[in-house]
Amino acid sequence: MTTFVDRVELHVAAGSGGHGCASVHREKFKPLGGPDGGNGGRGGDVMLVVDQSVTTLLDYHHSPHRKATSGKPGEGGNRSGKDGQDLILPVPDGTVVLDKAGNVLADLVGQGTSYVAAEGGRGGLGNAALSSARRKAPGFALLGVPGGLQDIVLELKTVADVALVGYPSAGKSSLISVLSAAKPKIADYPFTTLVPNLGVVTAGETVYTIADVPGLIPGASQGKGLGLEFLRHVERCSVLVHVLDTATLESERDPISDLDIIEEELKQYGGLDNRPRMVVLNKIDVPDGKDLAEMVRPDLERRGYRVFEVSAVAHMGLRELSFALAEMVAAARAAKPKEEATRIVIRPKAVDDAGFTVAQEEDGLFRVRGEKPERWVRQTDFNNDEAVGYLADRLNRLGVEAQLMKAGARSGDGVAIGPEENAVVFDWEPTVMAGAEMLGRRGEDHRLDEPRPAAQRRRDKQAERDESEKEYDDFEPF
Repeated sequence: MTTFVDRVELHVAAGSGGHGCASVHREKFKPLGGPDGGNGGRGGDVMLVVDQSVTTLLDYHHSPHRKATSGKPGEGGNRSGKDGQDLILPVPDGTVVLDKAGNVLADLVGQGTSYVAAEGGRGGLGNAALSSARRKAPGFALLGVPGGLQDIVLELKTVADVALVGYPSAGKSSLISVLSAAKPKIADYPFTTLVPNLGVVTAGETVYTIADVPGLIPGASQGKGLGLEFLRHVERCSVLVHVLDTATLESERDPISDLDIIEEELKQYGGLDNRPRMVVLNKIDVPDGKDLAEMVRPDLERRGYRVFEVSAVAHMGLRELSFALAEMVAAARAAKPKEEATRIVIRPKAVDDAGFTVAQEEDGLFRVRGEKPERWVRQTDFNNDEAVGYLADRLNRLGVEAQLMKAGARSGDGVAIGPEENAVVFDWEPTVMAGAEMLGRRGEDHRLDEPRPAAQRRRDKQAERDESEKEYDDFEPF
C-alpha cells in the first residue's frame, strides 16, 4: 500500500454564491411595504495551507476532487444568506503548486503559508440592495456567481539543509539513523529506501535537518530507477553530501566512479551547481573498506572536496562529520540574502483602462471580454425583463455600447460576452441611451408615489443625477 506520495493532480471547486432574493415587505394595511429581499451568501474558497505535521500528499492521491460549500440564497425580511465555509487543505512544507501546463502558481514554504486555489463566487444582491431613489421597487435580484474551478498539480520538494546522495545501499539511511532520531527502513539490498527520509541533527548550537535521496543510479535524471521521482527533493537543500560505499561487492564499481556518475546525474538534472559539496567514505569498519578509503582520499581532496571517513554501523567518525556539516550549513544560511520586510505594492489602474475589451472575430462576431461584463452576465436572470434591462444599464454605463460602435458594430450584428466556451450571444440593437435613461425609471412602482413638497422633489432630482454618474458596481459590498 502506498504510504508516501509527493506528486498529485488535484481538482478543486470553490463554492458558488447564493442568489439574491426578490421580495416585497407585506404587512397588514401596508400592501406595498417596499423591497426587502436579502443578499445571497458568498461561496467558500479552496485554500492550500502549509501544515508542518503533514509530510505527504497521500490524502489527495486517494481523494483528488475537493469542493467548498456554496453560499445560501437570500430571503425576504432583509435576511441575507449564510456564507459558504472555506475549505482548508493542509499540505507539507515545500509544496509547489503548478497548473496543467507546468507553470508555477505558488511555492509554499513555511508554516501557515497559504494559497487560494479556487475563489468562491460572490453572492447576488437582493432587491432591497438594488433599490434606490430611481428604482424604488425592483422586481428582480442578482444571481450568485459560480465558484472558481481549477485543475492543479502539487509537487513536494523536501525542505532540508543537507541532502545525502549516492548509490543504493551506500549507507545513506544508516547515516541518518545514527546522526538523528529518524528510523528509516534499512536492509542490505538495493532500493530499500523508497521514500525520502528526514532527520533533525543538533551539533553544538546549530540545529539542522538532513535528508537522503533514494534511487540514484546511472540514468536517474532521464527517469531510470527511482531517481527522477526524488531528485526534486534535492533542490531545496543547501549542502550536498556524497555518501560513497568503500565496501561494495560489485567489481565494476569504486568510490571515484560512483562520485563521477552521481555528479553527472545532478548536472543533467540542473540547477545544483552552486551547492557546496562534501564526500563521506562510508563502511570503513570493513578492512577492505578502510584500505580503499585511504587510497581514494588524496584524489578526492585534490578535487577540492572535504572528505570524512565514517562507519554508520560502528559509529566511527560521526561526531566530526556532524560538526563539519553544522559548519557548512551555518555558512550557507549566512550567505542567503536576508528577507526584506513585506512591502505593499500599489499598482494604480491606467487612465485609459476601460476594464474590458471589444474585438471583432473572423466570422464577424464581436466579443466582449472583461471581469465586470462577464460577471454581470452570470448574475443576470434572463427570464426577467427588468433584470435584462438592468444589465443593459450597467453595460452602457461601463462604456461597452460606445466601444462597440467605435469598433464598427451595426444593428443586428452578433455580440458575445465571455469566453468562447461559455458566452452569452445576442443580436445587438444600438440605442442612443440604454436602459433606464431610455425607458424611464425601470423597476419603479408608481403606486408608491406620493405628493412631494418642492424641497423633496429637488433632493430626489439631485439623487437621480448623482446616481446617473455613479458606477453601478460601486455599491456591491462583496
